Amino acid sequence: MSRVPSLSSPFLLGFDEIERLLDRVAKGADGYPPYNIERLPRDGNNPERLRITLAVAGFTRDQLDVSVEESQLVIRGRQQDDKTRQYIHRGIAARQFQRTFVLAEGMEVLGADLKNGLLSIDLIRPQPERIVRTIAINELE
Repeated sequence: MSRVPSLSSPFLLGFDEIERLLDRVAKGADGYPPYNIERLPRDGNNPERLRITLAVAGFTRDQLDVSVEESQLVIRGRQQDDKTRQYIHRGIAARQFQRTFVLAEGMEVLGADLKNGLLSIDLIRPQPERIVRTIAINELE
């Protein structure tokens, strides 16, 4: 069965890369770790921003990695099993993860904080300049 592109309107030109990004995001979502995305209003000198918060209980700062790779925000967590412990019951798994968010052009990561098992990453999108350009119309004979 062939898939009908969601951006197939003849008025949307050059959006095939976005279509591929949407496919990639849909395939890579496994639900772990859980996360929130919230919009934070402008306050004082801070512009309006987005905050992604991931529940990473049990991970230390050294076991987490936040990077931007080819317009994607990539968060990785790596835990090692502690061989010195003998568990009677193990309900908290030492599990690796990778969570990826596709960033729109111009999005910038302000920073990341880890507090009480929650990793928060703040992002902003600077307002682009509005540019109007007149195109000359040539008269052909």
